[in-house]
Amino acid sequence: MLLPDACSIRGPGSALLDQPLVPLDLFVKNITQLVTVSSGGDRVKTGPAMSELGLVDDAGVLCEGGTISWVGPMKEFRKKLPDDFPELDCSGKTVLPGFVDSHTHMLFAGTREKEFALRAKGATYQEIAEAGGGIVSTVSNVRSATKKELKKQTARFLNDLLRHGTTTVEIKSGYGLDLDTEVKMLEAINELGKEELMSVIPTFIGAHAIPAEYRQNLAGYVDLVINTMIPYVGRKKLAAFCDVFCEEGYFGPEETARILREGKKWGMEPKIHADELTPLGGAEVAAEVGAVSADHLERAGDKGIAALARAGVVAGLLPGVSFFLNHGYAPARKLIDAGVPVAIASDFNPGSCMSYSMPMMMTIACTQMKMTPEEAITAATLNGAAALSLSSSAGSIEPGKSADLIVAEMKDYRMLAYHFGVNHITKTIKQGVLLEV
Repeated sequence: MLLPDACSIRGPGSALLDQPLVPLDLFVKNITQLVTVSSGGDRVKTGPAMSELGLVDDAGVLCEGGTISWVGPMKEFRKKLPDDFPELDCSGKTVLPGFVDSHTHMLFAGTREKEFALRAKGATYQEIAEAGGGIVSTVSNVRSATKKELKKQTARFLNDLLRHGTTTVEIKSGYGLDLDTEVKMLEAINELGKEELMSVIPTFIGAHAIPAEYRQNLAGYVDLVINTMIPYVGRKKLAAFCDVFCEEGYFGPEETARILREGKKWGMEPKIHADELTPLGGAEVAAEVGAVSADHLERAGDKGIAALARAGVVAGLLPGVSFFLNHGYAPARKLIDAGVPVAIASDFNPGSCMSYSMPMMMTIACTQMKMTPEEAITAATLNGAAALSLSSSAGSIEPGKSADLIVAEMKDYRMLAYHFGVNHITKTIKQGVLLEV
């Protein structure tokens, strides 16, 4: 990988992606525009606060031991640094918090371009699933793949995410749908989190679909998830979250609530795929069980939105899915105006969104979901971190937080979503380590 010439680096503060991550010191200086997304200690930003980005002109960020220790205008920087302290000059650049992609299914085997072609001819997501495609087709590929094969492909994805500015990502299981394969997936996800430079958050979603062998026995599969999968995953501490696809033909509100409550007993915080295809009440279930986030919400109604607002559940919106499937967008404006904290994620997966570009998700959110560029940035950083219960340590550029920063070749943050289809990120900094991306 090549080190771009856009910024100058002095000192031993850069690293190749195949080296272990050791948090380092770094002074990022002369930043033309710094986007801090500062929250003043708040877990999330809601309503008008989502537009407050905490901009600082001609700024600096001091990173010590992988943690941000100072942020402010260069004219106020007083600390005397050693002569060999690594520095990154960002004159003419915009610096933002690393993106937090709070919803992906990026550990998979095989691709589904044939389904993409069928949709282009008019087939619906449901029709493809009923014909043996969809999630179940990926399940077959994942069951036959080795853990090594799954990790090899996903490691390449993770490196590319870093190149596009994502520094923290959630990865779900859910393409196994039996104990052995779900465990294989979660073990692979956890190992990637230890071996790669990306912060990787594992989520268990054994209730992603009903496997073919249980097609006529939903109750039996729910029992398998509750009585066998969740206790094993919980004892082994393989997942931070438990998720369910609450949808017609998959898991109803009653089964969803049972599964999420059992996951909670075993130390996994609840998340939920809610109201994507039908207004089934998934948002209300998320509020009822105290979910960290309710994701999708394309068909969420007023009652569900009000419930999310009361419970403080993060709405994880997935604009790339609506774009890719052409099935309508989540009511972002209603959610924001109701005081629901809104996050944006890619939902990178082989069937409904074969993209992990967070800037592209921001462009779609602005053009199709009536979000402002400021709201989109907050949704892709601080609120994304909150959707993973990480906003106390990630998602904004503030003292005490992890030194996860991205440098963009632009003087105005609004270019990020405006000039779409290209990668503006020239450098990624992970825990103070300048990565050669």
